[in-house]
Amino acid sequence: MKKYDINILIVDDDRDICDSLKKLFVIDGYKVKAITNPMHTIRELNKQLYHLIILDLKMPKIKGEDLLKEIRKVNSDVSVIILTAYPSVDSAVQALQSHVFDYIKKPFKINELRDTVRNALRSKMLLLEPEEELNMKIGKKVRELRSENRLTLRQLAERTSLSVSLISQIERAESAASISTLNKIVTALNISLKELFEDI
Repeated sequence: MKKYDINILIVDDDRDICDSLKKLFVIDGYKVKAITNPMHTIRELNKQLYHLIILDLKMPKIKGEDLLKEIRKVNSDVSVIILTAYPSVDSAVQALQSHVFDYIKKPFKINELRDTVRNALRSKMLLLEPEEELNMKIGKKVRELRSENRLTLRQLAERTSLSVSLISQIERAESAASISTLNKIVTALNISLKELFEDI
């Protein structure tokens, strides 16, 4: 997924923080919506799919912890980064129990938040470096071709003299395959390297 396809929602009653974070992440290439009224959060989540939410904990009308529970009812998988000027052990424990990606104290360093956002998106495989993206495409193609040939991992391993675990890692994009490894795989699948890289 490209950055411009990634939707980030910022929820903070401080308009200055909303505006500055929105500008920052728009410049970074993301689609960003910022809201200062936390009561509008659930309505916004029902209107639009968000991949990441940056959420302030201390806001009027509703506690961030309570809002987080409501968010999880709408989208249990969305990455959430908590920002708070009033960190406490209790709120940190609650946040972790609600599976937030990170809990950051205000004031924070801009680059620290940027890195956290990038890491949160990468943990969901939403943001990939070019090499990681290529590995994913190669792995997917190898898996598809192996299925078309009705070969198990073990059978492909036997044909290539490669280990089952290496082929499995290549298919899951956990390992970058060398050209010689790919040559063995394509030979076993009766295609050329050129055919493997078509549509990648």
